[in-house]
Amino acid sequence: MTEFNPFLKSWKKGLKRVAIVYPNRYVGGVSSLAVQRLYYEINSSEDFIAERFFTDVFEGLRSVESGSELKSFDVALFTLQYEEDYFNAVQIIKKSNFSGVKIAGGPCVTENPKPIAKFFDGLFIGEADNLVLDIVEGKLELYPKNKRRFLWRELPEHQKMQVIGEGAYGRALHIEVGRGCPRSCRFCIVRQLYAPARWRKVEEIVEIARENRKIVDKIALISPSPSDHPKFEEIISELYSLGYQISPSSLRADKISEEVLKILVKSGLKSLTFAPETSERLREVIKKDISNEEIIVAAKLAKEAGIEKVKLYFMIGLPGEKLEDLEEIVSLVERIRSMNLKVAVSVNPLVPKPHTPFQWLPYGGEIGKDVKENIKSLEEKAKFLEKMRKFAEVSVESVRKFAIQTVLSRGDERVSRLIELKPNFNLIFKLKLDKFLEAFEVDEELPWDDLSIGYKKERLKREYEKVLADISA
Repeated sequence: MTEFNPFLKSWKKGLKRVAIVYPNRYVGGVSSLAVQRLYYEINSSEDFIAERFFTDVFEGLRSVESGSELKSFDVALFTLQYEEDYFNAVQIIKKSNFSGVKIAGGPCVTENPKPIAKFFDGLFIGEADNLVLDIVEGKLELYPKNKRRFLWRELPEHQKMQVIGEGAYGRALHIEVGRGCPRSCRFCIVRQLYAPARWRKVEEIVEIARENRKIVDKIALISPSPSDHPKFEEIISELYSLGYQISPSSLRADKISEEVLKILVKSGLKSLTFAPETSERLREVIKKDISNEEIIVAAKLAKEAGIEKVKLYFMIGLPGEKLEDLEEIVSLVERIRSMNLKVAVSVNPLVPKPHTPFQWLPYGGEIGKDVKENIKSLEEKAKFLEKMRKFAEVSVESVRKFAIQTVLSRGDERVSRLIELKPNFNLIFKLKLDKFLEAFEVDEELPWDDLSIGYKKERLKREYEKVLADISA
């Protein structure tokens, strides 16, 4: 692989070696802000050298930089961005015979460390910016001793340089324009783990872009919702004037304007991503405050501006979901396709995430049904939506795969047995882990209740009870 790496160091006597392990493919890892930050902070120190490991480079057992074996490093930092990465992480530890200090962090660890805790010497809960060296040097008390979330209220200064490689956005510079989200979608964990929403100043973003312009000509704007930045139009206008092709991670349909689209298209953008999630009726239940009409208007504006393709994200398994909600999804996609736009549709089952008002829901969303009934219902809904393949590109994620993800995110220490084996749906039942696919009682203790994340559980309870009242009305 060819990449620009301003932090590349050669090992010399006295340097402690730190492995940064992203237990997934390089294309995702080089686009990960977490990997970039860990690598930058460690290699900025005169006492340490960091090298990176990815599953598709030497099977994650040797580093990208020097091909050194993982077992030759003193400390290994694992960043766990997706629950399915647990399986890769544990296999890498076993196959490498790594005997140094193993520490994991990332959103999956912060939401619920119980399933993965036994495989590591410590787990970091929260945001690690400017704390990485303290973690490596053992200066911070980590989970399970410390169950509080580490949080920087102000966004730290963005690193001015980063590794540039062929990632998820192509060969691009990645800038975090904001962290957290100002919205209150009931299914989304971001509102709890990364609260409060924080935005970078336009001047900082432009300065970083200007310093990297000779190295790269594409820029990815990263945030749960970049267009919610109060000065989003000013940002993209400045970046366009520098000659960048601009790629936002996603856009809110109700934040689209002719001027914004004009700038993005002139910069080279050919496709947009929206997340309607479900029908208009259920959007009220999940607090996704956007109407079908706003989505249609955004698609029309996109077409008129020269956008060629729209990608739409939907979920199934929401509470109160009915056949007419699925029919409305199909109708909405048909209307957008009729504008002579290419349409790609992604459908995922809802994972009732910890720290959200939906954490008490069963997988499948239908309270009163047992686990297998809910899974059967989800599979029928997935099959129904596959009919959109007649007029759109459609990707429907495996219901059984997402059942595994649900167990990994909502389970306790017993789930570690599943992680040691393999991602197998039938093992959920053999290991008697299917209880984590069932509804939780609102007053029972949840596996993640011992964490101090910074919110009151009673507030989530009130929201959940309102949802139940709304769908039964």
